[in-house]
Amino acid sequence: MSSRRRILLFAGTLLLVAGWYFFRPERAVLDREVAEAAPTDAASKVAQGDFESRAHDTRGSVRVLELADGSRVLRLENFETSDGPDLQVYLLVSPDVSNGAQLNEAGFVSLGPLKGNIGEQNYVIPGGVDLTRYRAVSIWCRRFGVNFATARLLPSDRT
Repeated sequence: MSSRRRILLFAGTLLLVAGWYFFRPERAVLDREVAEAAPTDAASKVAQGDFESRAHDTRGSVRVLELADGSRVLRLENFETSDGPDLQVYLLVSPDVSNGAQLNEAGFVSLGPLKGNIGEQNYVIPGGVDLTRYRAVSIWCRRFGVNFATARLLPSDRT
């Protein structure tokens, strides 16, 4: 095999691996299901909302639960969205954020990677986060700077 052919084979292989890494095509057909139980020591429901699709079809609801010890948990229920690379759960200052520049300008708090694209799941809200400032939840694709879906957090009846 000629050296030129080896270089082309190597470059082609490198491009395939890089394409797979960045686009993760298997996630278009494979789902990651989560079935976490709701916290058993929830004292009250602080806020709630329903997801509205942005870049990808998404359905489900979100609740913010205050636990007996005063900590708070964000809970996704009846949740379903497309899977994608590097999906994150963010608390947003503005529910209208649609791109990375707006995200950084408005402000956000990361609750961590999305555990699965289907099912019930819980995320700890760091102490000191002011939910009067962060009034929405986003499923955000960090790799491509895309908002999959947003749920506005509306004050609850605290029950």
